Amino acid sequence: METLNQQIVLPSSNISLCIKRDDLIHPFVSGNKFRKLKYNLFQAQQSNYDTLLTFGGAFSNHIAAVAAAGKIANFKTVGIIRGEELEAKVNENPTLKFAESCGMQLDFVSRETYRKKSETSFIQRLTQKWGDFYALPEGGTNDLAVRGCEEILRKEDAVFDYICCSVGTGGTISGLINSAGQHQKVLGFPALKGMFLREEICRFAQQNDWDLILDYHFGGYGKVNLELIQFINQFYKMQHIPLDPIYTGKMVFGVIDLIKKNYFPEGSKILMIHTGGLQGIEGMNLKLKKIKSPLIDYP
Repeated sequence: METLNQQIVLPSSNISLCIKRDDLIHPFVSGNKFRKLKYNLFQAQQSNYDTLLTFGGAFSNHIAAVAAAGKIANFKTVGIIRGEELEAKVNENPTLKFAESCGMQLDFVSRETYRKKSETSFIQRLTQKWGDFYALPEGGTNDLAVRGCEEILRKEDAVFDYICCSVGTGGTISGLINSAGQHQKVLGFPALKGMFLREEICRFAQQNDWDLILDYHFGGYGKVNLELIQFINQFYKMQHIPLDPIYTGKMVFGVIDLIKKNYFPEGSKILMIHTGGLQGIEGMNLKLKKIKSPLIDYP
């Protein structure tokens, strides 16, 4: 699946900056979610599963994408959702409401129970409740997901010196690292605090020319501030490209800030990966509205 590389206009800079519009792959299964699900769905079909089961939080891009993909590919879908209190608030939550509209059955569990999602005993209880299923991990990262993400870069992307992406569970950046050229450096911008992602990436990545830039998480997963909101709105106004506030928005902010700080050598060619996630804007705006904050503009 080839997607458009869109040039970003940078005033007074000899840096070439482009963004790969993976968000345009599909209206509901877009960006890295399409890449991660592609080979997993093939595997589920070949293994004769009729149900996909996965895990996620209140506004999970992964939950929304699995629900939509399951509907398209004729799978039943089950979402194990973190937080029992959300069961009474589905109609107030655009992500969960969308997942239900796609036919996903939602199973709400406590945060304590959710932390046991990898334990054999918990998986056995889920099997007793839902029958045989093809399990997809939270965020969708596994070997097949990384294989799908290895297809993000195309031959024409060899002209770039740097490949930049947001980082959640580490699958997307691992695929990029594996497929990048020897002359290219991959930079990841984690949406979460902490260094634990390096170990996870090393499980899947087969090359060494990569690094994580840890300064642009804006307080942690799902956290935003006025500076980030204003940046996303101004970027859309100037470039006509919507950015999500959880992942890609933070990465693009970070790359442009590093350009201003002369982090990249003169004449560098940089490719940013738009990993989608735009469905999360509606949920973020509901949270922002409650605190009377400016909202994120989105067409």
